[in-house]
Amino acid sequence: MPAAAAAPLISCVQKLVLYETRARYFLVGSNPAETKYRVLKIDRTEPKDLVIIDDKHVYTQQEVRELLGRLDLGNRTKIGQKGSSGLSRAVSAFGVVGFVRFLEGYYIVLITKRRKMADIGGHAIYKIEDTNMIYIPNDSVRVTHPDEARYLRIFQNVDLSSNFYFSYSYDLSHSLQYNLTVLRMPLEILKTETTHTRQESFDIFEDEGLSAQGGSGVFGICSKPYEKYVWNGKLLEAVKNTVHRDWLLYIIHGFCGQSKLLIYGRPIYVTLIARRSSKFAGTRFLKRGANCEGDVANEVETEQILYDASVMSFSAGSYSSYVQVRGSVPLYWSQDISTMMPKPPITLDQADPFAHVAALHFDQMLQRFGSPIIILNLVKEREKRKHERILSEELVAAVTYLNQFLPPEHAIIYIPWDMAKYTKSKLCNVLDRLNVIAESVVKKTGFFVNRPDSYCSILRPDEKWNELGGCVVSTGRLQTGVLRTNCVDCLDRTNTAQFMVGKCALAYQLYSLGLIDKPNLQFDTDAVRLFEELYEDHGDTLSLQYGGSQLVHRVKTYRKIAPWTQHSKDIMQTLSRYYSNAFSDADRQDSINLFLGVFKPTEGKPHLWELPTDFYLHHKNTLGLSQTRRSYTYWWTTDVLKHLPLPFDEVTCAENRRKLTVKKFHKYEEEIDIHNEFFRPYELSSFDETFCLAMTNSTRDFMPKNMGIDPSPFTVRKPDETGKSVLANKSNREETVLQRKTAASAPPPPSEEAVSSSSEDDSGTDKEDEGAVSQRSTPVKVTDTGDNTKITENVVQSTKDVYGVNLSDVPSEDDLKIYTRFVQLGQSQHKPDKSSQQFCSKLHLDRVINLIPISSFSQDNIYEVQPPRADRKSIEIFHAHIQAGKGNMQPLGKEDFLMYREYIRNRYL
Repeated sequence: MPAAAAAPLISCVQKLVLYETRARYFLVGSNPAETKYRVLKIDRTEPKDLVIIDDKHVYTQQEVRELLGRLDLGNRTKIGQKGSSGLSRAVSAFGVVGFVRFLEGYYIVLITKRRKMADIGGHAIYKIEDTNMIYIPNDSVRVTHPDEARYLRIFQNVDLSSNFYFSYSYDLSHSLQYNLTVLRMPLEILKTETTHTRQESFDIFEDEGLSAQGGSGVFGICSKPYEKYVWNGKLLEAVKNTVHRDWLLYIIHGFCGQSKLLIYGRPIYVTLIARRSSKFAGTRFLKRGANCEGDVANEVETEQILYDASVMSFSAGSYSSYVQVRGSVPLYWSQDISTMMPKPPITLDQADPFAHVAALHFDQMLQRFGSPIIILNLVKEREKRKHERILSEELVAAVTYLNQFLPPEHAIIYIPWDMAKYTKSKLCNVLDRLNVIAESVVKKTGFFVNRPDSYCSILRPDEKWNELGGCVVSTGRLQTGVLRTNCVDCLDRTNTAQFMVGKCALAYQLYSLGLIDKPNLQFDTDAVRLFEELYEDHGDTLSLQYGGSQLVHRVKTYRKIAPWTQHSKDIMQTLSRYYSNAFSDADRQDSINLFLGVFKPTEGKPHLWELPTDFYLHHKNTLGLSQTRRSYTYWWTTDVLKHLPLPFDEVTCAENRRKLTVKKFHKYEEEIDIHNEFFRPYELSSFDETFCLAMTNSTRDFMPKNMGIDPSPFTVRKPDETGKSVLANKSNREETVLQRKTAASAPPPPSEEAVSSSSEDDSGTDKEDEGAVSQRSTPVKVTDTGDNTKITENVVQSTKDVYGVNLSDVPSEDDLKIYTRFVQLGQSQHKPDKSSQQFCSKLHLDRVINLIPISSFSQDNIYEVQPPRADRKSIEIFHAHIQAGKGNMQPLGKEDFLMYREYIRNRYL
């Protein structure tokens, strides 16, 4: 396998149990294997202050048992009393969202249920399914306040089970390009950063088990999250400088969906991640335009990730991504909803002749994405009464002003296109025009791929491929610049435009991975239908969060193939959006302001519900004059311009290196071993609960069930030939679609929940039963028709014919017992040893598994696996282990008895 210089750090706190006494809370966190533990001590005697002690020590399972036993014994009312426990188990959890205080004491917010939603190179992405909010101070010291309960209700109006996501090992606040660029930093820089990290925060356990091993070490890297897309940053602010980084779990809000595209059996995972900005966040009519810091309303960064799931490693696998952005027009503007009109008039709140707000906004974009910044403005250009055109005129003036100071090669590109006008015209095809715009945009920005061009594309170059922009490096391609799409609401028109750009980028991504012969995708293919469904779920979810209803106009609406029943549904969605904006948005806005820490309750000051407006909370320049004033001409940050077109955030410089935490490990340490993290060899596995089998599949859900059909997902189908068509079987799928769209506000069925059950073990860990995973919170609807079953049997060969074994047969009870015993034996042997004792075995593992390139061309990524070599003694031990699982124990020899006596003497005497 290619030697990886660096790997993402995996958090060792993934299972938590909260224990309580009268004076303390003890939060015990462990890794999934339950071999490493950390303990937080939380004081309950302080009525208003948060006192947390983290000793930064890594405990073994035995040490945690002894610690909890001593705490239980020491907190009993009478010494030796067995009737009442001094230490009680309060709740099991999977992570800490944060700590919050209103007018009384602090609360702790814990994730109690989770669901796996996506997988990127073995790194799992989870959706929060349920949380628990626990008051920390003891009742004896609690100082009550009459308004505490009302603040608590407002805070809990932000439904954390609705589209909040987290990962223990993958940084969701950054793009895939950033995360993989960080892993490819030069070794000299990583060694320097390792030294700096050790000097700044010395920990005697930091390099435990890592001696002078030369090239066998791997650098574990953890980057500082991008604060704009982190939603619990304020909740963790009180503890982030006092606790170990494994306790800090950053969550994002938006959308995450993943589907499997099978290309003649080759699994390609298509993932869509949307990150909603936590700056200037809010609801539709209450948050418009931008604030004084350049943050705009309804700002969402959408990233589509494509990778070959047959090779999981970040270093050996093939990964590609494309990023685009939506957001409100970056001006000071608003709409007055007190008039109770469906379309309130647009007003410009402040004159901004030097485009100060737009300059701040585009400076952020240049720093994160590089150049060129492309604006696709979809608002109306021709109106009988000037309404949306007000925004276009101001935006053109702002972009023209800012461009005169930028170098011409890095100028902001402005593309106005009145999408509503083209939709009404019978002579114009909206999607064809959008496709032309999409091609020009992708050619300018390029996309990210972590492998060089395939040799076949060098031999047979494509004209469109040679015109592609971006930055070509030795390891592949980088996306430079980004498309920023907006209409007035950034919902319906924007989602369709983003879909067309994403479809165009998807074709280039598939071509770069060598999966299609030309970078072009047609409508009505299985691949595009799968991608369209992902984007519809994405658009509906974002629309519910900002506008209060699902999308009104979809891709099918603009293709003019929507059924006539869709018009009545559009009317209902419009009414739902209007009702939400008129009656519930104000409460939702208060909840968001409280959750994000924009408003902090203070004794003696007006309460949140007493404020006439939250304008002063989001515009900090209204509370005081800034001491420094930005230049009207040099409106960008100093170092950003010199590195363009590359984004400054991805440049290797001292400022960016300070955002990284770098530590060195052996390549098989749990902190960087993604193989153990993904496959969980110490846990009992079930095919019914395997995520990759439950996710949406192009062959099972979209491919036609007729005989003689080309199985390629790139073949154009007729509307009546589809399995799970976006067009056909509409009436049968409406309930399923409605369930999927409204999953943002409703909990999933019990069979899909991740249920945490109490363990009988004294160690304070819990066994996790995550149930049947479901893709994008989507209950899969299976139609039990006899015809379809017969057709499927004819088209798809049985596993008996292909493999010689009928996998559909249920294993016998004896086989299940043997497998269960085998897993339990392996689990009992999974004990942590001293690192010095493990070193020899880890060196031996270096030669066990190797991925050897088959192809003669270094650009290709086809690998073969050599079977591991095992000596005779190891084979005998393995066979004895199998026989022990069956209940056939071998007779013990003299050496075995002596070893057992020595173990008993050391353990108990």
